[in-house]
Amino acid sequence: MKRSDKYNYVQVSRSEDHGSRTYDVFGIKLPSVTTILAKTKDTSYLDRWKAKVGHEEAERIKNLSSKRGTSMHKFIENHITGEGYDDLTEIGQQAKPMAQKIIDVGLTPVTEYYGSEVSLYYPGLYAGSTDLVCVHNEVDTIIDFKQANRPKREDWIEDYFLQIGAYAMAHDHVYGSNIQQGIILICTPDLYLQEFKFQGDKMRLYRHKFLERLNLYYGRNVA
Repeated sequence: MKRSDKYNYVQVSRSEDHGSRTYDVFGIKLPSVTTILAKTKDTSYLDRWKAKVGHEEAERIKNLSSKRGTSMHKFIENHITGEGYDDLTEIGQQAKPMAQKIIDVGLTPVTEYYGSEVSLYYPGLYAGSTDLVCVHNEVDTIIDFKQANRPKREDWIEDYFLQIGAYAMAHDHVYGSNIQQGIILICTPDLYLQEFKFQGDKMRLYRHKFLERLNLYYGRNVA
């Protein structure tokens, strides 16, 4: 895929504080999209799972998944930008074929990209970082890459859709674009790849649902 310089993306810094991520956008700290969603979601299912497997095992699985996901993202990002990269750790060697599966199958329809690991923000409200802004089958698209221990059902991962809805709104507002499509690519360690694609009414629905969660977040966190 070729790089397009259509958009001049702003690089912003981010920080973590007691589990909450913020982005510094022109001197203003904005909550991340993932923090907004984490603080407004129903955690009852997650709480039951932690109680079932035990706190220690839950933390082990969470940390392993996080490290594997970070490595997988790094492999994909460096492939897109043409930079060399390898990770010889055990986790890295698990992540490498997962990344390659996404590259070989999931990214085949991408003809050009505007940015990889793009920082996006909606002035005064929120910010975040998305994996890829690109042209996918001739449609301007935001793509997020995810790893999972097992295949997912769409109704289990609604927050992933809301994430992309938030990023699309921010991109359109700041850059005057028209992001029409969102794609979530999920790969498991046994290389089962899932693609969730949405646009039109579904894109509008997930944008609206994110705004509802945003209102809930500020209602809870602003005095």
